[in-house]
Amino acid sequence: MADKKRIGFIDEFKEFIMRGNVLDMAIGLIIGTAFTAIVKSVVNDIIMPFVGWLMGSSSFSDFRVILTPATEDAPEVAIRYGALLQTVVDFLIIGFILFIIVKTFNTFRKKLERAKEPAAPVEPEAPPADITLLTEIRDLLKDRK
Repeated sequence: MADKKRIGFIDEFKEFIMRGNVLDMAIGLIIGTAFTAIVKSVVNDIIMPFVGWLMGSSSFSDFRVILTPATEDAPEVAIRYGALLQTVVDFLIIGFILFIIVKTFNTFRKKLERAKEPAAPVEPEAPPADITLLTEIRDLLKDRK
């Protein structure tokens, strides 16, 4: 009995995992993690050193407001806003790139949907009024016979 339950549980788990949306989500998570590492490297190794150079500091994460200087008995108390700014820049870059990717994907998808749509059937043009009148007269003459 317990063996049947385990097999049923395993089958349910396989079915759950093999659904397309779960696999897509897992792939997206892995790609997103790798993409985040790339963006963080660009921000930390290229953008932030340049901003730090412009601001006159060797490292952007060193930016802080010292509330209480360090003493022999206590460490300094400071608001470290450099790390926050770095995180905000990371977020903005990732958000902007994801926006571009989603926008490109949606544009491509719309083009594919338009290409898949069958062309609207072309309705035959209405015959000229004199032809329509002659056709009606012919039909009336046929009915009289």
